[in-house]
Amino acid sequence: MTGRPPPGEGTHLAGGPHMAHHHEPEFRFCPVCGQKLVSSTVKKNEPPRLVCTACEFVFYMDPKVVACALVERDGCVALLRRAIDPQKGKWVMPGGYVDRGEVVSSAALRETLEECGIRIEISRLLGVYSYPGKTAVVVVYIARHLSGTLRAADETLEARWFGEREIPWDRLAFPSTVDALRDYWDRKRVN
Repeated sequence: MTGRPPPGEGTHLAGGPHMAHHHEPEFRFCPVCGQKLVSSTVKKNEPPRLVCTACEFVFYMDPKVVACALVERDGCVALLRRAIDPQKGKWVMPGGYVDRGEVVSSAALRETLEECGIRIEISRLLGVYSYPGKTAVVVVYIARHLSGTLRAADETLEARWFGEREIPWDRLAFPSTVDALRDYWDRKRVN
């Protein structure tokens, strides 16, 4: 399929940004005292939380932050074909989880170098993407290629530069990839 899908198409892809099919762990015991955790409403208008039956520790299930780079060069963007599940064999932007204490933009730089062997410079924020029921919050930056040859590296089967009409819309891995690419090309046409 070439060209862009009509609005609404392509967003049915399973999973969330980069890691969405991983199941939520089922925590049963308090990390503080080892006693049983139970689901309980701590504050009105908030979802139920896991609360310790003994010491009342509240176990917050926080979202996971993912940093991605939409790298541009000569009117094209870099996409990678995933070598791992979920969505093995599908195309994504370079990116991955932000480590605890890591600056989000630094994670995008690190992940891009690890996954496709290129150094980049962040130009600006493209957008932040999150979806109902998914744990990942995806931060996507627009970046400029600085050095290195685009290649398949960590967790990657293939790495290629794509122009807008070459994007494999029907083979993109996650809704965040689809949405970020749509936003990127829409903004390019306006500017």
